[in-house]
Amino acid sequence: MATATPLKLRVEGMDCGACAIKIENAMKRLPGVSDIDVNYGLQSLSLVLDEDRTSKQAIEARIRVLGYAPVDPSGPAASALRDDDRDVMGSAWWSSPKGRLVIGSAALLTLAFGVSHIEPAWSSWAYIAATLVGLVPISRRALAGALSGTPFSIEMLMSIAAIGAVAIGAAEEAAVVVFLFAVGELLEGIAAGRARAGIKALIDLVPRTALRQTGSNVETVSVEVLAIGDTVIVRPGDRVPSDGIVTEGMSEVNEAPVTGESVPVAKEPGSTIYAGSINANGELRVEITRTAADNTIARIIHMVEEAQGSKAPTARFIDRFSRWYTPAAMVVSALVVFVPPLVFGADWFTWIYRGLAVLLIACPCALVISTPAAIASGLASGARRGLLVKGGAALETLGKVRTVAFDKTGTLTNGHPQVTDIVVIAGEDAEVLTKAAAVERGSSHPLGIAIVSEVERRGLDIPTAFGGGIATPGKAVTARLKSGFVSVGSPRHAAELGDVPEEIRKRVEALESQGKTVVVVSEGKHLLGLIALRDEPRPDAADGLAKLRALGIRPIMLTGDNARTGAAIGDALGLEARAELLPDAKLAAIAAYKSEGPIAMVGDGINDAPALAASSVGIAMGGGTDVALETADVALLKNRVIGVAELIMLSRATLSNIWQNIALALGLKSVFLITTLFGATPLWMAILADTGATVLVTANALRLLRFGPRGEGRA
Repeated sequence: MATATPLKLRVEGMDCGACAIKIENAMKRLPGVSDIDVNYGLQSLSLVLDEDRTSKQAIEARIRVLGYAPVDPSGPAASALRDDDRDVMGSAWWSSPKGRLVIGSAALLTLAFGVSHIEPAWSSWAYIAATLVGLVPISRRALAGALSGTPFSIEMLMSIAAIGAVAIGAAEEAAVVVFLFAVGELLEGIAAGRARAGIKALIDLVPRTALRQTGSNVETVSVEVLAIGDTVIVRPGDRVPSDGIVTEGMSEVNEAPVTGESVPVAKEPGSTIYAGSINANGELRVEITRTAADNTIARIIHMVEEAQGSKAPTARFIDRFSRWYTPAAMVVSALVVFVPPLVFGADWFTWIYRGLAVLLIACPCALVISTPAAIASGLASGARRGLLVKGGAALETLGKVRTVAFDKTGTLTNGHPQVTDIVVIAGEDAEVLTKAAAVERGSSHPLGIAIVSEVERRGLDIPTAFGGGIATPGKAVTARLKSGFVSVGSPRHAAELGDVPEEIRKRVEALESQGKTVVVVSEGKHLLGLIALRDEPRPDAADGLAKLRALGIRPIMLTGDNARTGAAIGDALGLEARAELLPDAKLAAIAAYKSEGPIAMVGDGINDAPALAASSVGIAMGGGTDVALETADVALLKNRVIGVAELIMLSRATLSNIWQNIALALGLKSVFLITTLFGATPLWMAILADTGATVLVTANALRLLRFGPRGEGRA
């Protein structure tokens, strides 16, 4: 007995929501098929299959009957995905089945037009032939869809309308309708291909080959064969083949393709480097830490694919709406045909004609595609800018958020202390700083690391310490320098050793009131100076919060840090701060704000996981780390506070685009419905009410790909 196994197929020709519904309904009717997931944006079908009940060949045959081409990816998944997308995006429209149908329909229509002028008596038969020949593939798909569980497909509506037009003697218009329908389907496919360009752009970030070094041997290999621990050479101008750690060399690396960060980032031994980033000016040797299938780009692609496959609340509503909308439209069409002649004695020909026009206008494609097209474009646009949103629901919710709660450490601040003030009591500030660094060199304490980093930043020489430092836990570290024993400790420890002048105590209190940590540097019993340190706000924090306020969003800070530090950072950034919150208190605060309206929580994705989960939308800062990509609903690869405002702007632009699309779809149909009932809409114009609306909706959604964080290109 075979066990149920997952099956994933690429379905060529599936370019709209109606296509996806048709395939999903067909799969539901097959025994042994479960967990069906159809993603028309990616042209993919995923399901779980029990081959004892239905074979894989039967699945593929059913898809072909519906008029689509199933493709089973072969070889490594990543390679197959790249190759497939490059092939599709690079193929000419006229070589596709839809392209051939357009060319064939155009040729038949032209031939019929020529016959009507050469031999007018044969005109009707020529147009009938053009209609029926062009209608064959359409009606075949309509019949297959009806037998597979989708009787009210656009192909069925088209077939009924075209055959009805021929029956009442409007063969010329029927032929034009068939041609325009084929053109509309082709344009849908081209537009859908453009929407998939976002994924293709991500795929193309990673090179196909890498220079792998083994001992003294350097060879060119496929990126798929790179293993964890391999060493690769990345020359100036090369793209990094996979995630890794720099082991040799120094250079600047352009990470904009991955994180959206426009400023090149300096890399040296020990630095993390991401797949797809571009080496600028120095040769680097990189130890691979992730395989091609698991590197940052691969995970981003997987996230965007899953996000585009998930349905937003509006999309789910439109799907439910369209399920009864189409049958209702057919009923309305039938009423238009029968009521006026039977009740009022009107002309049958006139009202059959108008009923057929209503049938064409009622096609739901534009409405069905209105939301997912906008969501897919919004997600792809965000991914290009390092704003990774894990689904349409999160993208929609962001636009409705009224409050954004920030964690402090590592979110609004840099996440590590920095030297802010040096108060000299004896000597010079450089002397105070370098002697403190000599004592702290080699220390793992964050304050010690910050002092040493400040000395290195200033380019000062650190004196030699003889022997290791002696630590008194919680109080001080002491080391012997050439000039004597130097201690770096807390103000309380300094007070225990001797009298601290009143003015120095007041200065310490003033610095601590600003949320800073103060250490006292002393040599023997003599005070040399004070060094104040604080985890400073990110450079873009104030600007990011100002942009949120300009959007009408209320920013707040929720932190477990002490009240003095929280208030100091809050005052510096001008936002409400709630401090000394234990995890349960932070959750309670989130719940209280959430009761007033949707709230987003921004954190580092580790300590804030419960609050991220409890909020309406969880946003993780974190430059591509595992936690940032996996914990929250959204990950900010730029690692900037301003990215939160960009997210909300993108969400609002997407929501606006969705409503524009719905208005376009329903508005055009309403206008044409009225003109049809008054006899002003010929059949060829009726089909444009659907295919034209579908193209307009898709083109409008594609505008989101040009979205800019400062408003340029906004929808």
